[in-house]
Amino acid sequence: MFVVAGVTGKTGSIVAETLLAAGKKVRVLVRDAAKGAPWEARGAEVRVLASLDDSTALAAALEGAEGAYLLSPPSMGAEDFLAERRVTVDALAAAVERSRVPHVVFLSSVGGQHPGATGPIRTVHYGERRLAETGAKLTFVRAAYFLENWAAVVAAVKAGKLPTFIPADRVIPMVATRDIGAVAAKALLDGPPASKVDVLELAGAKDLSAKDVAAIFGRLVGRSVEAEEAPLDAVVPTFTSFGASTSVAGLFREMYEGIARGTVTWEGSPNARLVRGTTDPESVLRAFV
Repeated sequence: MFVVAGVTGKTGSIVAETLLAAGKKVRVLVRDAAKGAPWEARGAEVRVLASLDDSTALAAALEGAEGAYLLSPPSMGAEDFLAERRVTVDALAAAVERSRVPHVVFLSSVGGQHPGATGPIRTVHYGERRLAETGAKLTFVRAAYFLENWAAVVAAVKAGKLPTFIPADRVIPMVATRDIGAVAAKALLDGPPASKVDVLELAGAKDLSAKDVAAIFGRLVGRSVEAEEAPLDAVVPTFTSFGASTSVAGLFREMYEGIARGTVTWEGSPNARLVRGTTDPESVLRAFV
C-alpha cells in the first residue's frame, strides 16, 4: 500500500492515478473529506488530516505503507515562509521516523542541493537534509521550472507580450507537472533505491528559453508574441499585487537572481542523475489559451 499526499494538486493526483491504474492499494491524504470522495469512489482509502504539520496524525496515516509520496505545499501568504516550511518538514520527518515507512519519494526542486541563494527552493534543501536523518530510503525528485507557471501571464500573451523575470535568452530546464507525478509514481513502484538516497533531476522533453515559450504561445494564439524581460526590482511589487506576502515575494526575487546567476541549476553526476519527461510543452501551454 502506498500513501500519497497532495492529491488535490497537480503532482499528487497523477501519482495516485498512476498507482491505482497499476492495481496498487493507495491511501490518499486530504484536508477536506469532500475532496477525498472522488478518490474513495475510485478505490482509494481516504485519510483526512487537518494539516501535514500534525506529525502524530501523519505517522498514523503512514503506518503499514511500503512507500509514500510527500511534499511541502507552499503558502503564498506566509509571513515567514522559511520558518513555516521548516515546521512542516520537521513534522514530515518525525512522522516518517515514527511510522518506519521504508521508502519516501519527496518532491524537491532544481537547485535543491544548495542551502541558500535559491529563494523558496531553500525549503526543499532543508527537507532533503531532514528526511536524510530518518531511517527511510529516499528518492528526491528535483523538478525543473514548472511549465504551468506560464499560465499566470496568458492575458499578456494574448496581447502579444510574454512578461518574464528570467532572462529571455536563458535556456533552462522546464517540466510538466504530469511528468513529475509520473516519475514519482514510477519511483514508488520501483521500490526503495539500493543506496540511502537516489536523486532524480527531472527535466521536460526539451529545455526552453522564455523566447521559445513565447514562440509556442504565438503559434497557439495565432499572433506574434514577444518575450519581454521585466527588471528584478519589479518582482516583489508584482508578487505582492497578486496576494503573496513580502516574505514570499522576496524569496522569489532571490530565486530569479539565482536562475540568472546559474545557481538554480542541476547538481549533476555522480550525486544525481538526469531524467527527462515525455510531455510536449505545447500540449501543456495549449490548455491555458
